[in-house]
Amino acid sequence: MAYILGLGLSAFGVSWAGYALFGIGIVAAAVKPRIGIQPPKRIWWLFAGSIALLATFYLQVRTPQLAANDIGQYVQPDSEWQSDLVALQGEVLETPRLTRSDKLRFVLQSKQLSSITTSDREPTIESVQGKIYVTVPLLQGTGIHPGQIVQVTGFLYQPQPASNPGGFNFQAYLAKQGIFAGLAGRQLQFIDKNPKPGFWQLRQKIIHTQVESLGVPEGTLVSSIVLGRRAVDLPYDIRDAFIQAGMAHVLAASGFHVSLILGMVLVLTKRLGVKTRFTIGAFVLLVYIGLTGASPSVLRASLMGIAALFALVVKRKVKPTGALLVAATFLLLVNPLWVEDLGFQMSFLATLGLIVTVPALLQRLDWLPPAIASLFAIPLAAFLWVLPIQLHVFGTVASYSILTNTVTSLPVAGITLGGAIDAIASLFHPSTGSFLAQVLHYPIHWLMQIVAFFNGLPGNQVAVGTISIWQAVLLYGIFGLVWLVKWWHRSRRWLLALFLILAIVALPAWQRSTQIFQVTVLANTSEPVLVVQDRGNTILINGGDRDTAEYAVIPFLQKQGVDTLDGAIATGEQFYRRRGWLPILQEFPIKQFYASSSLASSMENINRPVRVLAANQRVDLKSLQLQTFSPNLPLWQWQIGDRQWLMLADFYREDWQKLQDSNQIKNQLPDVDILWWSGDRLLPEFLDIVQPEIAIASAKSIHPDTTTSLYERGIETYYTGRDGALRWTPQQGWQKVMESANSDEFQL
Repeated sequence: MAYILGLGLSAFGVSWAGYALFGIGIVAAAVKPRIGIQPPKRIWWLFAGSIALLATFYLQVRTPQLAANDIGQYVQPDSEWQSDLVALQGEVLETPRLTRSDKLRFVLQSKQLSSITTSDREPTIESVQGKIYVTVPLLQGTGIHPGQIVQVTGFLYQPQPASNPGGFNFQAYLAKQGIFAGLAGRQLQFIDKNPKPGFWQLRQKIIHTQVESLGVPEGTLVSSIVLGRRAVDLPYDIRDAFIQAGMAHVLAASGFHVSLILGMVLVLTKRLGVKTRFTIGAFVLLVYIGLTGASPSVLRASLMGIAALFALVVKRKVKPTGALLVAATFLLLVNPLWVEDLGFQMSFLATLGLIVTVPALLQRLDWLPPAIASLFAIPLAAFLWVLPIQLHVFGTVASYSILTNTVTSLPVAGITLGGAIDAIASLFHPSTGSFLAQVLHYPIHWLMQIVAFFNGLPGNQVAVGTISIWQAVLLYGIFGLVWLVKWWHRSRRWLLALFLILAIVALPAWQRSTQIFQVTVLANTSEPVLVVQDRGNTILINGGDRDTAEYAVIPFLQKQGVDTLDGAIATGEQFYRRRGWLPILQEFPIKQFYASSSLASSMENINRPVRVLAANQRVDLKSLQLQTFSPNLPLWQWQIGDRQWLMLADFYREDWQKLQDSNQIKNQLPDVDILWWSGDRLLPEFLDIVQPEIAIASAKSIHPDTTTSLYERGIETYYTGRDGALRWTPQQGWQKVMESANSDEFQL
């Protein structure tokens, strides 16, 4: 436990955690706290503290570093290679998977890099090494398999960190795998088409049989339930639906799947000798590990399964907690970076919850039949132990998760067993596999309907807001006390623990929602997006396109604990280019929705009342006052607190002429504190009229002429392509997310 805790805290950025745990070990050795029936001796406390300290150093040693000849060396920000078209040869390391943008992605082991165009220097061919993340068009990637040698022509790029608060850090995600560069492929050519034999061939055979019999998405869903979503290209809408319902574990091959498969093997081999049963069971688990792609959660569950098989041979009982800790420690010794894998974390915590909490829950549910009590106790225990890490990462809770998992537990078990039997049949006799797969048609269809039903209920997800790592540690500390200290086992004292848990989560969230005042300009490329939060009142200006809404706006609002928008303003002109409002409207109720006349007319089918913004209209949304101007001018004026904002769309010379001709409008412009625009060229004359203190561009870059004009006038300038999202608070002024990417305070 000390080793796992030292790794975990260090992985979450607590650099001094090892020293703190070492100090706790020294104090515990002196005090010798009474934990359990046989308290550890003093020497074991010292030993545990030392192990925790060493774990932090071990994680640093095993963290991948950029090698001298790594392909990542060629994509430094000041390198010409980023603008050159290159050809990279290498070996495909994994089966390609679809991205959300319908491209194929895979990892390539680099071997040879060639520059072919665009710069003035002579073409070069260099020997390189290291892994690289590659995307290619769908048609270009047809027929790619692991072990093939290919040449991909495209553009190198540097993976980017999170540009929005709490966003996905693509750079860190790849770096953990030893990948420091990406290649946006345009064309792919096979150098050696011969793939390496491996489990991927068996996996494809199973998936092909089940998809051929059940179709899409039913067939891919069955394959994903049996083999895990990492091994199957499951449609993203189905995957998102299960995640939203709190059933992501169903699609992740883990302990549940391993226990079912191992149980089936033991039942089928009960008349055989103990050693034979051990051999068959271990062989089946090893094959299952290969088929699922050796994910950390499957490895952990399989090690525990092998321990249970070994216990049958030596005729001894397995201590589940000890087996879990040994399995997790062994895996983290092999690869300590797995401690940062969300699947490993949730699998470990859910299993620990089942071991230590289910028995206590069953005692309190003894008034129910044992089978019914188990249906409630198992999902409840897993939910409780996964909840802190889920709140830390996502900030949302699936309201009906426990009920959904209870209702679907038997169908999921049946589909998993049926899918496993069908997979075995598909490997040896595809026709039989196709026939057996058809039996699963109605169960898998019913499962999808149940998930859709619960997702359609009001309040199916509650946005609590993300909690800090320290809140999560405190929650797990309380879980540990209730588990290990007898004082907490007495009647009704678990209510005190429940009160403390609610206080740790709810009080900071309540304080944040009632006291926070901040303005956040999100980083995106479609259109400027701004969120105003004023003591529980939230206003959204613009929704961007669908990608912006789904990957920037909605996650940000959920992690801030926002579940209702008090106001929304759409300044765009064409709804088909502003489709981000569709997922936003599905996710959040909006009390007051305003849009320009042209946009409002194209939003008649959204079944939400939209108020049209007329020319020269003033709108008061408590935290924000809006003033519109002539419909011929792309100007929007806001007042947020005591700050005056002026937002404008693309401002061309003809717009300048209109402003010159409209003296009345020009005279109405107040002293502008903040100018907010899309980064396009602004006329110097316009800047002289507006005279902002700060200019913010929601763009990858600012027009060079405008950059010069802003600099000459001494206007403080930000742009999201360089700075990421921007946040303003009265206490701290402007903050850049790129400078605060590792700060929990910024995300909170």
